[in-house]
Amino acid sequence: MAYEENVSPTKPYRRVLRHVSTGFAAVLVFLALIVPDQITRLPPGNSPWTALLRIPVEALIAGAILLLLPKKGRRGIVIGLGVTLGLLTVIKMIDVAFYAVLARRFDPVLDWILADDGFNFLVDSIGKAATIGVSVGLVLFSVLLVAGMAWAVLRLDTVMRGHRIGAWRGIGTAGVAWGVLAVLGVQLIGGLPVASHAAADLAGHTVMALPQNLADRKKFAAEVQVDNYRDRDPDQMLTALRDKDVIIGFIESYGRNAIEDPAYNGAVLASLQANTEKLTAAGYVSRSGFLSSPTAGGGSWLAHSTFLSGLWIDNEQRYRSLVSSDRLTLTRAFANSGHRSVGIQPGIVFAWPEGAFYGYDQIYDSHSFGYNGPSFSWSPMPDQFVMSAFQQLEYGKPGRDRLLAEITLTSSHTPWSPVPSMLDWDALGDGSVYGPVVAQSESTANVWKHDEKIRTEYARSIAYSIDSLLGHLAEYGNDDTVLVFLGDHQPASVVVGTEATRDVPITIIAKDPKTLDRIDSWGWTDGLKPDPAAPISRMDTFRDKFLAAFGPEGDPH
Repeated sequence: MAYEENVSPTKPYRRVLRHVSTGFAAVLVFLALIVPDQITRLPPGNSPWTALLRIPVEALIAGAILLLLPKKGRRGIVIGLGVTLGLLTVIKMIDVAFYAVLARRFDPVLDWILADDGFNFLVDSIGKAATIGVSVGLVLFSVLLVAGMAWAVLRLDTVMRGHRIGAWRGIGTAGVAWGVLAVLGVQLIGGLPVASHAAADLAGHTVMALPQNLADRKKFAAEVQVDNYRDRDPDQMLTALRDKDVIIGFIESYGRNAIEDPAYNGAVLASLQANTEKLTAAGYVSRSGFLSSPTAGGGSWLAHSTFLSGLWIDNEQRYRSLVSSDRLTLTRAFANSGHRSVGIQPGIVFAWPEGAFYGYDQIYDSHSFGYNGPSFSWSPMPDQFVMSAFQQLEYGKPGRDRLLAEITLTSSHTPWSPVPSMLDWDALGDGSVYGPVVAQSESTANVWKHDEKIRTEYARSIAYSIDSLLGHLAEYGNDDTVLVFLGDHQPASVVVGTEATRDVPITIIAKDPKTLDRIDSWGWTDGLKPDPAAPISRMDTFRDKFLAAFGPEGDPH
């Protein structure tokens, strides 16, 4: 009797604890197998909850394997399965983030290099201490997740071994159901199959990443060698622009949706209209079209290198291979033909050895502009200040050579807050005038609590970048100025959603009508805003089309 009094109260407690731990382990494994890596990009009509109404075939196969395992060496195999599932779950979570920001899956071979860029972006956005805290937290969470998954699989294995008959019945019943659902093609709303194999697909993609990347490296090595302009005499290139100053302006995150989505395009359309009136009054004409970018949500360097090299650069491996080659870029072609080629790169904060590949005579990075004002989140300085510095450092110098300036504007970079205001060009000074602007702006953290505010600030930042670039042209441009400006990529899906194209607007502006006559065959539409029906070309086709149009091939016949 005394024994029962001492131990009986603990038995229900232990039984409940076992049931709870088993249930938790089952839920953890089920979620790891069933949650899709495109949870933010489900077919229309679905929610994250409907994605859970599926049967993962991987659970059935793993369960059968565990029941068939011999006793010897079993524990190591079970732990190995758990660790593998944990690592796949970490990759899946990274995938979710990549789809949300870059609209693509994480490449487990090539994309680790982006961790450094992500760290620097967070430092610029939330400070170094907070970034270190977030980084440490993510690493610890990943380790705990892998360890937790190993424990969960061990726990489920223990339960199945204690209830072998019931486990086989459950696996058999679920297996038959999975097979029937798969054969019939039963789907949830929007085409999500109930018979799931999402984890197997992810594992296959992860395993195949290395051979696929090796094959792509070989393919790209062959593509680099095909260049109709490599051996062209510099005297026979860009002949129609010998007496022109050419500015190529990249506007960060300036995508098609910025001009076409009525939910937030008002500020951008107003900017384009106001600048149209100013430039028309000054005698400028323009044509516009669309380019399809190799990236979305980020990875601006991939778009820049694609545009300037005439090769499709959609991953880090291609980018590294490109900048190690002797491929002729537009910027180098201008330098070879007699222009002074300069890179205006306010976003470059650290050493940039890749800059030599582009063939600039001089590169101005964030330390070159004499800016003594505050940064605007990621953007080191406002675009108008950059354009003003360009005027002082290069464009406004008396007796200079003809210029090719490639200018990368950053004020419309994520997180699009705070957004600078246009000031009088003579009032910018050393940039300290921007101190009160930042101090009086709504905090980025507050803006990012509301999707509508994010979109509004995104549009304001695009309008500001357009005003800065075109405002400089209206203020300082002359009869021999040609401006090419374009977006590098669409913004993140928090702005454009999950179904957006990768199209970006591109415009060429000049006073000399003969300049635009040379691109008549492109079919671009008149004005700063491309018509919705304007042609769309891949971004890697621009280099060759531009060199042909403004070389001897483009001469009137």
